[in-house]
Amino acid sequence: MIEILQSILLGIVQGVGEFLPISSSAHLILVPYLFEFEANSLAFDVALHFGTLVAVLSVFFKDWLILAKGVFDKVVHKKDSFENKMFWYLVIATIPGALIGMALEEFIENIFRGLIPGIAIALAIMGVLIYIGDKWADKHYKKQTSYEKLTLKQTFLIGLSQALAVFPGFSRSGTTILAGRLLGVSKEACAKFSFMLSTPIIFGATILKFSSLINEFSLSLVIGIVTASIFGILSIKFLLNYIKKKDFAIFAYYRVIISIIVLIKFIF
Repeated sequence: MIEILQSILLGIVQGVGEFLPISSSAHLILVPYLFEFEANSLAFDVALHFGTLVAVLSVFFKDWLILAKGVFDKVVHKKDSFENKMFWYLVIATIPGALIGMALEEFIENIFRGLIPGIAIALAIMGVLIYIGDKWADKHYKKQTSYEKLTLKQTFLIGLSQALAVFPGFSRSGTTILAGRLLGVSKEACAKFSFMLSTPIIFGATILKFSSLINEFSLSLVIGIVTASIFGILSIKFLLNYIKKKDFAIFAYYRVIISIIVLIKFIF
């Protein structure tokens, strides 16, 4: 029963943390630390990522089909379109983060993941940066770039920023949203592009380690997948609606508060 409850809790953590700018990787380390239960197995981590893959594909499946159609029309009918352009922007933006992530993965797994104070501090630092960057963008960019007007330079730099997400606490969604805001991209466009960009990254991370999921398949893994999927879908839809009228300040406050709680527990 305890194992099932842990699977539900961590599924919620992954589903919410993967898509909101609060760092799912940090929370998957800090939540077991705070509640004092065992760290996740590799198979369980893969299961949670598979759950968020299901979530992002469920919400944006139609968008990816439209992009694929744009590529088809370009190849077959020589027809230029926003969809064809955006597909290749996403491909190019994925490459730097994926390569750097693969290069640093072993180092992060062996060293940084065990540094609880470092993870907490990274969580707070990125929270402050997101807050400042969001306010700075609103002040300095009167006309901000919409999703349809994103450029190759903007999308490449946003994709490059994903490399910081290999360090727990920085957050893939957090770094991409911050980079987008600093480049003058609107809040709505930052969120949607970040979600679209997450698809190949999560897909790749899941496929590379999918064999471990198959080898250790169990009820707790199924529950983790389902929970992460449900809360991932809810998180995506929540953020897309929330930022129509609000900014990212609430997530910055949350990061700093969690950081303080973790540091207090570590010290005392």
